[in-house]
Amino acid sequence: MTASDHNQPRSGLVWLWLSGLMFVLDFITKQLADRLLSYGVPEYVLPVFDLTLLYNKGAAFSFLATAGGWQRWFFALIAVAVSIFLVQWLRRTPRSQWWLGLALSLVLGGALGNLYDRVVYGYVIDFLSFHYAGYYFPAFNLADTAITLGAMVLIGDMLLNSQDKDIAEKSDGNK
Repeated sequence: MTASDHNQPRSGLVWLWLSGLMFVLDFITKQLADRLLSYGVPEYVLPVFDLTLLYNKGAAFSFLATAGGWQRWFFALIAVAVSIFLVQWLRRTPRSQWWLGLALSLVLGGALGNLYDRVVYGYVIDFLSFHYAGYYFPAFNLADTAITLGAMVLIGDMLLNSQDKDIAEKSDGNK
């Protein structure tokens, strides 16, 4: 290690543990759902929430689920490309930007969880089902939750950093 290595900010790759944790939790919960639930049969948990095992051959909200099979590899390829992009983004992100690292790691863990299902089974295992007054939100899983939370944190981080930059630019302009 050279002296200049000490001056380099540490990478956001330290957050990969969170991606791994999300992948493992997603895998375990999907395996439990697949073993313990009967396909398409809701198991009551709360008046607005059931555990319902479903297989999604498409993307979000079953997009292209009935496309004939080609979508499996198309969505897998997209997930691989996005995962590579996210790892590179994490690598370039300073460790001190922990909101960004957290967001990217959650999205990466979720993408890898659904990628595993798609490649191994040809579909994504979903089992979380929310509903109200006869209206059902599409079933989802922990990987989808991680992607959604990660995207929300990413948007929040971008908005907050944008405001911080605006404030800094205005204060620099007043000097």
